[in-house]
Amino acid sequence: MRLPDLEAWAIFATVAEHRSFTAAADALGLSKATVSKAVSRLEADLGQSLFHRTSRRLALTEAGRPLAEHAAQILATAQAAEEAARDGAAAPTGRIRLAAPMTFGVSNVAPLLAGFLAAHPGIEIELHLSDARVDIVAEGFDVALRIAELPDSSLRARRLCAIQSHLVAAPAYLARAGTPTHPGQLGDHALLGYTNVTGPWRFRGPGGAEVSVKAHGPLAANSGDALMPALVAGLGIARLPTFILGDTLARGAVIELLPEWRPAPIGLHLLTPPSPLRPARVEALIAFLADRLHD
Repeated sequence: MRLPDLEAWAIFATVAEHRSFTAAADALGLSKATVSKAVSRLEADLGQSLFHRTSRRLALTEAGRPLAEHAAQILATAQAAEEAARDGAAAPTGRIRLAAPMTFGVSNVAPLLAGFLAAHPGIEIELHLSDARVDIVAEGFDVALRIAELPDSSLRARRLCAIQSHLVAAPAYLARAGTPTHPGQLGDHALLGYTNVTGPWRFRGPGGAEVSVKAHGPLAANSGDALMPALVAGLGIARLPTFILGDTLARGAVIELLPEWRPAPIGLHLLTPPSPLRPARVEALIAFLADRLHD
């Protein structure tokens, strides 16, 4: 049996992450020539090119993209195995890359991290905030929080809690356009859409009745915060979670509509790469976040 060239796979994963032979060599503490030879050796073994190389740009080939994910998993599993052996006798140390949605990360995640870091002085956290759906494996994240209904995937997922959204509009909009009394009437209204959640707006009402409505209106954005000025200005109806609405409901800047028809809740999930091995520092953060965010 011929053993795989694990060193070459690990080096390939690092080059794919940094999109640069030079940056990968610096990260690994190797010469650029060693890194280049390892990738060339792997390409020869596989019989296909992994990168498009130009003087200014390095990009994965069509064949290289899925293989980069496998390489990242190989590297992560090996690192986790080594760290698990070391961590058994010592406090967890090292860096954790954590991804979270922008507004939820600022309002609900970032305030928790000071307590975690104080309790684990050997751990460092790199917090990446974005409403875009990150590729956890390819982009090298250890943990990601995601507010969505998850498609099937190889990632390890843990549902922490349900996130309830509210259907709201400003008084000025309702005075001008009227107040809907049934979700089926929303098709005649201006709806402010959140583009990171695909599909229609779904509602469940009395007796378990369900209604779906396709959102269309004057503004759609990939950030819920970006919809707030238009919402408060009375340009349309929005469906947003409490952590984005803030105190606008309490102070009457917006009014909740159709309280007997609840938007379908979506889950807050904690995702990790598929490897069953996780460093002690990642296990510690997972346990901490699960405890603090379960409700």
